[in-house]
Amino acid sequence: MEGQNIAIESRWAEGKYDRYPALAADLVRLKVGAIVTVGGAATQAAKQATRTIPIVMSVVIDPLGAGLVPSLARPDGNVTGLSVMTEGVGKQLEALKEVVPKLSRVAVLSNPANPGSAPQLREAEIAARALALRLQFLQARDPQEIDSAFAAMTKERAGALVVLADAIFTNQVKQIAELAVKSRLPSMYGLREYVDAGGLMVYSPDTLELERRAASYVDKILKGAKPGDLPIQQPTKFELVINIKTAKVLGLTIPPSLLLRADQVIE
Repeated sequence: MEGQNIAIESRWAEGKYDRYPALAADLVRLKVGAIVTVGGAATQAAKQATRTIPIVMSVVIDPLGAGLVPSLARPDGNVTGLSVMTEGVGKQLEALKEVVPKLSRVAVLSNPANPGSAPQLREAEIAARALALRLQFLQARDPQEIDSAFAAMTKERAGALVVLADAIFTNQVKQIAELAVKSRLPSMYGLREYVDAGGLMVYSPDTLELERRAASYVDKILKGAKPGDLPIQQPTKFELVINIKTAKVLGLTIPPSLLLRADQVIE
């Protein structure tokens, strides 16, 4: 219970990746019992700051490829937690193809500063080949570059959009969702907040479930477990959310088969 038998020190980089090293170093100076990280950049910064304090990552794409752990089954060292592997991007493209059967060109928006972007882009390329889709890769690091990316999508006549998960994009959910509708782009996202802001569809792991499972790892570590002995866990629950109101604005008819698979439909 916080304030009685545990104290929680929170640090937020506000979507600015260059702030992570200083924030991680600050937590190490406090000699905390464990560090919980969200995302690959935060986890890399924490690992560089300490090799002894246990680190529990909660939403990291491809921790093997990022060099955070040598093995999922036996991570060794001081890093463990939960990974979000990249298969979700393929499912996102499949869903867009169902909604727009004649779809041929999809814009993919990513932040190159995010270490999780590269494996997702590789997964997108593999899925696109199987679906006979051409991808237009666009990058943005700030709100101004997001505007420029949408201008490029319109110029190149993209037929749909996939926005990869990123902290900077999360801070600009409303901007991105509104630009997608304004640009008449059926859009797919990796975070629930987008459909609440008017985005068309979200397919993603249940991040709240991942955070709860991360808390269980912290509990085990504080009771004496070694992080290197705790295997990296994968998501067990994914959710598909569809905004019907946005579909109508875009003049789209969502196939009944896709609606049946949806965990939630926003009317």
